Amino acid sequence: MLVRVTGILESVEGARAVILLPMGPGAAVAREALIPAALGPDLLSSVGQTVTLHTLEWHESASQGASYIPRLLGFGTPRDRRFFELFTTVKGVGTKKALRAMARPVGEIARAIAERDVKALQELPEIGKRMAETIVAELHGKVDEFVDLGAIGAGPVRVVVRTGGLTEAADQALAALVRLGESRADAERMVRRAVELEPAAKSADEILTAAFASRGA
Repeated sequence: MLVRVTGILESVEGARAVILLPMGPGAAVAREALIPAALGPDLLSSVGQTVTLHTLEWHESASQGASYIPRLLGFGTPRDRRFFELFTTVKGVGTKKALRAMARPVGEIARAIAERDVKALQELPEIGKRMAETIVAELHGKVDEFVDLGAIGAGPVRVVVRTGGLTEAADQALAALVRLGESRADAERMVRRAVELEPAAKSADEILTAAFASRGA
């Protein structure tokens, strides 16, 4: 199974992103990926840049199941991909519905589930009251790993994950810096500098500490 692709982001149109994958000198393959609703707007600023998507492969039935179309699903982080896999275990939440419903950061959706906030879930695309209640019933108690501190009281802020060599912990530290008021560019510089100066820093908290310390380095 294809679990990760890195290449030049050629375009983003709605829920579809096209990535150019180098295949050798002067050669590349363009691969389309279906992406969550929250990721599309954030990726727009990365068109023309190198990005990494964490992927799943899916075969969409066509012609009443007589044939199947291979699809690539792309996510900003392995955590988002894991949440999607869990989300689609809910009865009635298929692949495309889940991608459209993931219009908010995973941490916020998971928080709503953990807090049994049916009203908040109903604000997601294609999620009505009955479906929201089903999601809570089936996933409550299973989403704790996705409810991180950044999701608590974070409001509507979305931070794109452009994983140019950053670990998931570094991405989380970057997102925290943006929520604290740093620009995306400054936050990324701080995190990369912290990782360079403190390679032993593995958790998001350790990287944040090193990032603040690196300001004076």
